[in-house]
Amino acid sequence: MKAAVLVKNANPEQAFELREMPDPTPQANEVLVAVQAFGLNFADVMAMRGLYQDCPPLPTVIGYETVGIVEQVGSGITHVAAGDRVVAFTRFGAYATKVVARAEGVVKIPETMPNGVAAALATQYCTAYYAACVAINLQKGEHVLIHAAAGGVGTALMQLALRAGCTVYGTVGSEEKINLITQHGAHHAINYNKRNFVDAIKELAPNGKVDVIFDAVGGSSVRKGMGLLASGGRMVCYGAASMSQKSKNIFKTIKSAAEFGIYHPAQFMMRSISLIGVNMLRIADDQPQILQHCLQQVTQLAAEGILQPIVGGVYSIEKLPDAINQLENRQTVGKVVVEWGN
Repeated sequence: MKAAVLVKNANPEQAFELREMPDPTPQANEVLVAVQAFGLNFADVMAMRGLYQDCPPLPTVIGYETVGIVEQVGSGITHVAAGDRVVAFTRFGAYATKVVARAEGVVKIPETMPNGVAAALATQYCTAYYAACVAINLQKGEHVLIHAAAGGVGTALMQLALRAGCTVYGTVGSEEKINLITQHGAHHAINYNKRNFVDAIKELAPNGKVDVIFDAVGGSSVRKGMGLLASGGRMVCYGAASMSQKSKNIFKTIKSAAEFGIYHPAQFMMRSISLIGVNMLRIADDQPQILQHCLQQVTQLAAEGILQPIVGGVYSIEKLPDAINQLENRQTVGKVVVEWGN
């Protein structure tokens, strides 16, 4: 098989090499998929920069999700079979023409579902569904702030919040993205390059408070957001984009980590608020049945047209560095996928 191997922490033009590698073999409870396309996530950028602690030692093949055709299944698997078109949560290894995934991370998809739509379901929509519907339970009428609302997880969260009957506030970094999330139903769009989101929420939300915040930024965004939670409010953190600086400066990293703030359980009890972390790798490893539940739910909702993933870019494998550059520089919206063209 071919694979785009992460060989060193550098800019994407130097970080990846296209290599021939042995085909993987599925074991019990595993599925071998011939890959049509794989998706990109911001965690890939973090891994490329050497800032993602879960990344395997280099050289390695990264990537969380793949779309393709089942070639072979291990023993005991009945929900997919050879020849099925599937989306798979891979827990690394997706940047290849063949990949093995645990059975709980694989679901069958319609033949007509575009690669970009399908790829969005495995990581971004599962993360959003877990965050909004499992880790917490969005309620009708709640006011919800979504940071990075034009991104893959952000747009998924927005769709789930609107489906639940919530009022949605979204932060983005450009007027183009303001238009995008407004067109997709956001009630209030905030350009963080022009307006402090704290000031905006204090002006726009009832009593200047929100019920739920979904934060993929980290750092001071979390600390500031905690002050905006109403009684019963929940902050869900699922990323730390603020710590993805290109230069590995230890002092900047420490500063960014400190900006999250320091909290004591008494603070949460007195205000009746919650701070929740979401890491779908941990869910996939330790609660695979929950991952399968999330995959089944988002696939069904997408097939019914209730969830509609936004595809922000489809690149050939030769354009992988361009795709990652676009993602890292926040020039993309929705899901970005790379196709092998085989």
